[in-house]
Amino acid sequence: MSCIFCKIAAGEIPSTAVHEDARIYAFADVNPRAPVHILIVPREHIGSLSEAGAHHGDLLGHLLWTAAEIAREKGLGKGYRVVINSGPDGGQTVDHLHLHLFGGRQMTWPPG
Repeated sequence: MSCIFCKIAAGEIPSTAVHEDARIYAFADVNPRAPVHILIVPREHIGSLSEAGAHHGDLLGHLLWTAAEIAREKGLGKGYRVVINSGPDGGQTVDHLHLHLFGGRQMTWPPG
């Protein structure tokens, strides 16, 4: 297994856990772009959102619900942003589906 997010989710690489369950692992980004920057990854290796199939629907919903739950736990009641980058043109730099949860400051638009 060479995927860095698979290794982090398996506990082979240290991280600051924020949430975990049987299907997902969430941890603080080591290079945060906002006061709150959490990465939420499925334990199952899925290369990107574009590689997710219909059978992943429940997992995708669980990822989004978890992002909202973490935002509540972090006190982000004034708002937050959830981002999924897919593919190189979408800005994805790790080939493992993941959500970015950003909060703790005013977000700007367009994002870039």
